[in-house]
Amino acid sequence: MNSLLAAGALAAPYIVLIILLVLLVAAVAAYIFLYIRSKREAENSAIAAADAEEGENKDDLHGESLGDKVKALSPGATVAKRFFRSKLSVIGLVTIIVLFVFAFVGPLFSPWGESDPDLSSTDPKVSGNLYSYTIVSEDGTSVDYQSYYVSYDWQDNMAMLEGVSANHWMGTDNLGRDVLTRLMYGGRISLTIGFVVVLLETLLGVVLGGLAGYFGGWVDNVLMRIVDLLSCIPTIPLLIILGTALDALGLTASIWKLYIEMATLCLIGWVGTARLVRGQILSLREQEFMLAAKCSGLSTRSKIFKHLLPNVIPQLIVSMTMGLGSIILMEATLGFLGIGAPLETATWGTLINAASKQKFRQFYPNMWIGSGICITLAILAFNFVGDGLRDAFDPKMKR
Repeated sequence: MNSLLAAGALAAPYIVLIILLVLLVAAVAAYIFLYIRSKREAENSAIAAADAEEGENKDDLHGESLGDKVKALSPGATVAKRFFRSKLSVIGLVTIIVLFVFAFVGPLFSPWGESDPDLSSTDPKVSGNLYSYTIVSEDGTSVDYQSYYVSYDWQDNMAMLEGVSANHWMGTDNLGRDVLTRLMYGGRISLTIGFVVVLLETLLGVVLGGLAGYFGGWVDNVLMRIVDLLSCIPTIPLLIILGTALDALGLTASIWKLYIEMATLCLIGWVGTARLVRGQILSLREQEFMLAAKCSGLSTRSKIFKHLLPNVIPQLIVSMTMGLGSIILMEATLGFLGIGAPLETATWGTLINAASKQKFRQFYPNMWIGSGICITLAILAFNFVGDGLRDAFDPKMKR
């Protein structure tokens, strides 16, 4: 049973990453399709109106149609153009790509494993004691002997950390493990958890917030009271209590401890998305296109998924992007406090836990400064991308 859990824990990040990438591609494709189709009619109307004026200005166009003179960008191309116009957004996107390549491709080129100690860098510490004793035989003669007791202490030797060298670009930790390799493996868990938690929070928020905003009445009252109740729960104290309880249950050395904490975070973290979706749907359901959809006899499912949600997706994408940095920071906080993943498991949070010890913080910054830099870069990159997407999806932005 333990071997199955261990195999599942090792394979979980890869399986989740594949599912996440498939869902992300499908969501982006669905959004582009629905968004372009919803804007196609408006573009056709504008072209028709321009063609109606073509007769009046035909001499100025020298026989060409106005559509040949004006090349209108599609909504997707307009969003992309606005996004890539921002230098900070591009820097953030490149940084995210570099971090993912560093975490998921980097370990393939490392000669060290996540938990493999380097035993060849130093010799074992040798200690010994000299013992003298005398043996008296039956005939009364005595013989003096001396013996030397020798002990080898590998663990004490590996406690002497190795600094930056040709074999270890960021040195080794107190167990002789390569810090750079563990930093790569730690990025796999931290980044994957961030995406999974944000995705689950968004799904819960969209479903519950959409129901509250569309149906209103008692459904809205019940769901919003649940939202108010969950908003009053302090997140950090709750996770500290949960981590202590999981330690008492014997999950101190299991990665499932972190997974359970992140699942708990999903159950209380969807309230912001639910409020966002509810507010958007409350304002959209009274628009003219929704009245037309109601008069045409469309089902509730069609009105929600074909007319309401496509108009909320831009705000959701921005909210998800901005939330990724918060989840990564939360995992790092739990790891630093020692209530997240086991210290033997490489995550950016458990690596920065070394800074909590004065010896490592003062004399061995190579053990924790790399994870601190990665956490900072990830948070800044996701915030830059979120700001760029918010400006790109805003139709009022003219820059």
